[in-house]
Amino acid sequence: MEEKVLIVKYGEIAMRGNNRKLFITRLVDAIRKNIDEYGQFYVVREQGRLIVEARGETEIDFDLLIPKVNKIFGILGTAPGLKVSDQSIENLSRVALEHMKKYFGDKEYTFKVLTKRSNKQYPMESNEVSAAIGEVIFENMDNLTVDVHNPEVVLTVELRNDAYIYSKSIPAFGGLPYGSSGRAVALLSGGIDSPVAAWMMAKRGVEVSAVYFHSPPYTGERAKQKVIDLASIVGEYTGGIRLHVVPFTELQLYLLENVPEDKLTIFLKRAMMKTAEKIALKEHADGLITGDSVGQVASQTMQGINAINAACTMPVLRPLAGMDKQEIVDMARKIGTFDTSILPYEDCCTIFVAKHPETRPKTSVINKIESRLEKLDEILEKAYEEITVYDL
Repeated sequence: MEEKVLIVKYGEIAMRGNNRKLFITRLVDAIRKNIDEYGQFYVVREQGRLIVEARGETEIDFDLLIPKVNKIFGILGTAPGLKVSDQSIENLSRVALEHMKKYFGDKEYTFKVLTKRSNKQYPMESNEVSAAIGEVIFENMDNLTVDVHNPEVVLTVELRNDAYIYSKSIPAFGGLPYGSSGRAVALLSGGIDSPVAAWMMAKRGVEVSAVYFHSPPYTGERAKQKVIDLASIVGEYTGGIRLHVVPFTELQLYLLENVPEDKLTIFLKRAMMKTAEKIALKEHADGLITGDSVGQVASQTMQGINAINAACTMPVLRPLAGMDKQEIVDMARKIGTFDTSILPYEDCCTIFVAKHPETRPKTSVINKIESRLEKLDEILEKAYEEITVYDL
């Protein structure tokens, strides 16, 4: 007897030594959470695989489960397949033939059978199993021809405690299980870059919270809602996200009146870093995340980055540092943030922009000017106390 199962493949976590068990447990928990709304399921651990099986009267619907499971970081891909308890070569050949007729009986294809024999007690070698099953399929399906080098269809047979048969794998994002690599706070602006940066660090297992700096009336409610929507999209991959909205109007107006215009952006970003670091400490986070790409704008030169970094003591992660803009746009499209990011609402980094911004600021000069800003700490503390938190 065979039953429908979803075969979940994971890669990098299999090499993680003592942390492997913890990482797999995180994956199992995430899978259960993501698919719980669709019924009752077992998530069975096999070597190098997780198997999703239906419980009770629940039926597996691959169209519902695969998009949910494939959003989980740490998963390489999923395969809709069949679990076969009777592993006799005759039964495996029968099930494989029925599978191929169901999915590949409509037109001509080239195919091969690939056997993976984890069960070393099985009486036949992998090549012998592949040859026997392939022969049955070839003799009973006139539309198929064998191509062992570059086939259009690869029928995979995995021999474990039970056998698993599948012919299609849907790639996922890979990475590490969410929350397995510490915590960080991402600075979200509402643009294209910062949501991608947050997503990329989440993919590496970092638990991400976010902060947005809101400057009404210069940035309106639609601009804030745009950032809330972007954070929510990232949260679809992480099982939710916390967003801190910081009122920054007073701070921006103060800087506008008290620092040189060409250095305004540097001082603004330093103020953001200080506030984000304070939020990070409260959230027990270990670092900050920005969407900086080296050389993309005036403040993202090496000198600008150095002057901004000097405002905080935490590590600042910049996963987009070496990426071109088109690469970032392509990634934004892939993860679903692009269309929201390009909505035409101003953010606080674009409302007061110098005509000729400083591209090579000296940290010593910036520190000296900032030391004269007597109200800076007071204004930042007030903004921090007025933060609004959204659990999305």
